[in-house]
Amino acid sequence: MRFKKPTSNVPEVDMTPMIDIVFQLIAFFMVITNFEQAKADERVKLPRDPLVEPPKSKAEKELVVNIGFLRDKDGNKTDPTPYVFDGNGDNYTVDLYAPRLRSEAQFFQGEPDTELKDVLVSIRADADVPHGDVTRTVQYAQDAGFERFAFKATQESRP
Repeated sequence: MRFKKPTSNVPEVDMTPMIDIVFQLIAFFMVITNFEQAKADERVKLPRDPLVEPPKSKAEKELVVNIGFLRDKDGNKTDPTPYVFDGNGDNYTVDLYAPRLRSEAQFFQGEPDTELKDVLVSIRADADVPHGDVTRTVQYAQDAGFERFAFKATQESRP
């Protein structure tokens, strides 16, 4: 009796579920990624300093204030007046931003278990913004009740 040699059928793997899972993972990680720079405004060119270090821990409650200049698409200033850029697309001069700081203070006071002394005000000022405008912004924030401040800069490579 003659035996037939069995043909080896290599099973084919259906890759469709694998591709679906990969795309779902990509979408998941895109959604949960910490968008730290979402509060950053590209119109603000931070000063450079070799001593800048990243924060050791992220502030639980933070108010980010971006102070910079209106710029064209090439990054050139179109207006010499420094503005505070609101996250809603509004621009305020430093003096006109004071009432907005008071309303931010009221917002944080309305949140449960939040005191203004625990809220960190991060000031991201353009390197060309006059020191007096930054100082007035801090003063207006202090008048509104804020006590903690941080100034942002870009790390310069060390020699």
